[in-house]
Amino acid sequence: MATQVLWLVVTSSTLSPAPVTTGRPAGPGLLARFWALTEVRWATIATGLFALGGVAQLLDGPPALWWALYLACYAAGGWEPALAGLRALRERTLDVDLLMIVAAIGAASIGQVFDGALLIVIFATSGALEAVATARTADSVRALLDLAPERATRLLPDGEEEVVDTADLAVDDVIRIRPGERIGADAVVLDGASDVDQATITGEPLPVAKTAGDEVFAGTLNGTGALVAKVHRPAGESVIARIVALVEEASATKAKTQLFIEKVEQRYSVAVVMATLALFGVPLAVGAELQPTLLRAMTFMIVASPCAVVLATMPPLLSAIAVAGRNGVLVKSAVVMERLADTSLVAFDKTGTLTTGTPRLAGIHTTGGIDAIELLRLAAGAENPSEHPLAVAVVTAAREHGLLVPPAGDFDSTPGRGVSAVVDGKRVAVGRPNLLDERLEPDTDTDEIRRAVTDVQAAGRTAVVVTVDGRPQGVLVLADHIRPQAAATVESLTALTGATPVLLTGDNPGAARHLAAEAGITDTHAGLLPADKVDRVRDIQTQGQRVLLVGDGVNDAPALATADLGVAMGRRGSDLALQTADAVLVRDDLSMLPAVIDLSRRARRVVKANLLIAAAFIVVLVTWDLIGNLPLPLGVAGHEGSTVIVGLNGLRLLRQSAWRRTA
Repeated sequence: MATQVLWLVVTSSTLSPAPVTTGRPAGPGLLARFWALTEVRWATIATGLFALGGVAQLLDGPPALWWALYLACYAAGGWEPALAGLRALRERTLDVDLLMIVAAIGAASIGQVFDGALLIVIFATSGALEAVATARTADSVRALLDLAPERATRLLPDGEEEVVDTADLAVDDVIRIRPGERIGADAVVLDGASDVDQATITGEPLPVAKTAGDEVFAGTLNGTGALVAKVHRPAGESVIARIVALVEEASATKAKTQLFIEKVEQRYSVAVVMATLALFGVPLAVGAELQPTLLRAMTFMIVASPCAVVLATMPPLLSAIAVAGRNGVLVKSAVVMERLADTSLVAFDKTGTLTTGTPRLAGIHTTGGIDAIELLRLAAGAENPSEHPLAVAVVTAAREHGLLVPPAGDFDSTPGRGVSAVVDGKRVAVGRPNLLDERLEPDTDTDEIRRAVTDVQAAGRTAVVVTVDGRPQGVLVLADHIRPQAAATVESLTALTGATPVLLTGDNPGAARHLAAEAGITDTHAGLLPADKVDRVRDIQTQGQRVLLVGDGVNDAPALATADLGVAMGRRGSDLALQTADAVLVRDDLSMLPAVIDLSRRARRVVKANLLIAAAFIVVLVTWDLIGNLPLPLGVAGHEGSTVIVGLNGLRLLRQSAWRRTA
């Protein structure tokens, strides 16, 4: 069976929402997708024609009838592999597809049309199984790339609105983006102000203030403000489209084992043809009868062909890619799935990788005018009507401290600046440090707050200034917190690889050590610039380790490229990190990392088992044919049966239970 290269045809026009599948797809939808596959349709037709021919033959029907049905089976199941084989022959390569077709025709030429039709049916079924594995993988990738909305609101020159497909947006179209909407195109803001969550594109942990002149990206989420923006990139050139194109290109890569088998296949196929000609020509030259000699030669060609060997590698790897995709891990190619099994050490970035990128209250600095708890209570009251992540963090912290959040009146929110409201009769403002710029006359409190802001920002944390009746009263310190799965993931990876993961971060040593202790990591390297991370990865590799690096930001991209394998965080990962990485944790679930490594090792074991099965069948059947009298039907059933066994064995990894066992 010739190997089919995995091509994922995912274009910008197909980026419509699709649910991420976490279990088995619904039956009718799954059957419809499989029936859409050409290989499945023709294999089904060929099988039906073969069954009808068999019934007609068993019932002693007219020979012309069952011969016609069998020959129709030949045409239905054999035209695609015959065409593929002729194309390969035109390029001066001998394809296994062509060997099978020649063997089937040879069987019919000596009156064994049933045996030839059986060969065609089993051969077509094997091809359909491989196509199903490929389609399941493609479905998983499409489901995971649900990043852009299907529709957008376009403004017409007369001011009217129309709802259009995002794929139909053109450069210079003006779109309206309402609060809470996902942005449909890469565009430049013309009017309005809002905070946009663009973590899926840039990896920034907090929403970014957008006003006139700023760029917004397709697939990012608008905040509470309304925007009017002009499209400045066609759908096919947007950031999301480039990510999809990258996945499509990478998914066509074949595993190293498969490439080796293809090289062997070419030489082996030539050897099979030469041996077949010898088995046919030499006995005829010494007076053997034509029909039994041709029958033995055709049987040899069938049983010696490397169909099962060729099919041994890709189905297990494609199946593993598909089941990983259904569970939130996008593995970009069979090469990556194969190499995941070799991982001996995992290295983590810190911010957005081991941490969530979601802020939580980490401390409060006050000027002494209001105590910390009262300051938090007032700030939570002012922030309570807001949906901004910083506001959510402040309100959550107040409730965790058991505070009753007071009601707010005269609420006002300015995107990119902050909020203000009347709380307990006081005008409370909570926002970015630029709130201090409103203090025209310096005073002691303002200077103290500025120093606190400087210290907080120097430590890599977020400073939120609180003023009461126009006077600075304190700074709320917000910081990332460790992901819930981080410690368990580190423990699992240590058991799986035999080495404790390491931490590579640009943060200060104190913050890095604190997080590493929480995660169970003992080897920490802090204060690293991007080039330093690359050097550290290379140092680890010189020690004989196969390094898998997990990161999310632009600064991680060089190290992701340098590592043996790079894994990006899907929700927080930057565009560059997603492009560079070999795999993506789509839901940012670190616990999926040891699961996919273990799945890769299972896939490798299945590949080895398949190769042993295929080799054993070939040796036994060829030996039987050369030194005994192997009947052609038994040879067809044995050889093509081994192909089906190998294919089905690889497809076992498509079952959800394969992932559950690894997870």
